[in-house]
Amino acid sequence: MNVATAPLLEVRDLKVHFPFKRGTFLKPERGFVRAVDGVSFTLREGETLGLVGESGCGKSTTARACLNLVNPTGGEVLFQGRPIQGLGDREMLPLRGEMQMIFQDPFASLNPRMTVGKIVGEPLSIFNGGSSRRDRELEVMRLLELVGLNPRFLNRYPHEFSGGQRQRIGIARALAVRPKLIFCDEPVSALDVSIQAQVVNLLEDLQQKLGLAYVFIAHDLAVVRHICDRVGVMYLGRIVELGTADEIYGDPRHPYTQALLSAVPEADPAAERRRKRIVLKGEVPSPDKQYPGCPFADRCPIVQDVCKQSPPPLVQIENAAVGHAAACFFARENKAVRIY
Repeated sequence: MNVATAPLLEVRDLKVHFPFKRGTFLKPERGFVRAVDGVSFTLREGETLGLVGESGCGKSTTARACLNLVNPTGGEVLFQGRPIQGLGDREMLPLRGEMQMIFQDPFASLNPRMTVGKIVGEPLSIFNGGSSRRDRELEVMRLLELVGLNPRFLNRYPHEFSGGQRQRIGIARALAVRPKLIFCDEPVSALDVSIQAQVVNLLEDLQQKLGLAYVFIAHDLAVVRHICDRVGVMYLGRIVELGTADEIYGDPRHPYTQALLSAVPEADPAAERRRKRIVLKGEVPSPDKQYPGCPFADRCPIVQDVCKQSPPPLVQIENAAVGHAAACFFARENKAVRIY
């Protein structure tokens, strides 16, 4: 894959904290849910970065903050070197055409009262209002054909399509404004397994044809390994390991990454019986509490006293490949040099 050298997207120490109130009227309790708590990464043109982790770890909130759909509490997001925090709707409008999102539920994300032609053509009306109705219709037909749908479907409604076809419609809508970056928020998790591969292959083909960059959010580790160049493993609002797909899957350094991968079943029953599994104890800590040390400490199989005293930074692992980083004091007992 041809990946440019200059970062398309830069995320620096991004934080998204949501205030909450609970308790009684006489003794109210106020605090913050730390949905995203210091995330940093870069993405280059033509590259796919995967974000994986348990539900509620902050993957989708990170994507929405990068799109300026939620206001960050701290940190910075730069798109093509330009900070996007604090930009109003009018200032963000040109950038909306550069960054798009594909949603998890292909039915809920489509207006059931609009035809496919209007759904896919709506972004064209917003971003290219000067074009004629016929030109927009021709462009919609081209987009439908690009994602593998019959152009004659433009007058049909979403309920007339299968789940995989609806997701293709959502992809066509995202492509309508010719973006450079697409956030894929679990785009295949709601689809049958037989259809998932078709949609993933379509996304890869579109990336090759159009030079797209993806931030791919998913639970399915096999899908992430197939489509992603680099992978960020998130836990409780933080990236705990970051590296290429080969590094993350072939040489995981963080105990949480190792536990995630050990939960993936083997296709061979004999190998499945022999392999070692890492079973984490306890529950996922609450994101409304602030922990003095590593948030994974209470579930970590190699925890030591220092882990509960200060949070480990995301660091480059010595003797590992360049760019492979982990937020662990004891990542395979290798010394580290801080990169974030």
